[in-house]
Amino acid sequence: MPTSVVRSVNTGRAVSADWAGRLKRTAIDKRPAEGPVAAGRLGLAGDQQADTEHHGGADQAVYAYSREDLDRWQERLGRPLRDGVFGENLTTEGVDLHSVLIGERWAVGTAEFEAVLPRTPCGVFQAWMAESGWVRTFTQEGRTGVYLRVTVEGTLAAGDEVRVLHRPDHGITIAAGFAAKRDRDLGTVRRIAALPGRAAEWGNIAAHLERALAR
Repeated sequence: MPTSVVRSVNTGRAVSADWAGRLKRTAIDKRPAEGPVAAGRLGLAGDQQADTEHHGGADQAVYAYSREDLDRWQERLGRPLRDGVFGENLTTEGVDLHSVLIGERWAVGTAEFEAVLPRTPCGVFQAWMAESGWVRTFTQEGRTGVYLRVTVEGTLAAGDEVRVLHRPDHGITIAAGFAAKRDRDLGTVRRIAALPGRAAEWGNIAAHLERALAR
């Protein structure tokens, strides 16, 4: 039996919500799907994003978060956290997402994915969690989960094995990239921005940091 699996595949539709920032709409409430789900270049079938300015697109097509990290938060917050509650599309089990490298490639079902970005928490996430200071708490913890690019379209389902196809030799994890952004480590961010095939957002992060540090 595989030890690294997708525990659930979660999707959600955009709905109206008065608490959901300026748009008053959100699709953060993801629920486990039954049966196989198609993964396309822009995400999973049946899944939506409300704020398409900041979410979605090829470099944020699928969001993965581990059951192990949900359990850590569950203990810390003192309340149950179901699969999909962080808005994740894939709730993994037996996968150390904190060690996933930028550019690492996976096969799940007949689809293939590439790890490209960490999650940056937003005000809608904080309002959804109803935890004071949640953005700061989540940022400080640094267990952001992983945004995945779909490199081969296919289908996947709960229980499918997560098979690592490739790990780059640069050694920079998604978590380290997030920490570099958070801690204004321009050198590391520039290294990431220079990686072949990296998400364009890393270049934007580097430019933003350069401007901020020049003030």
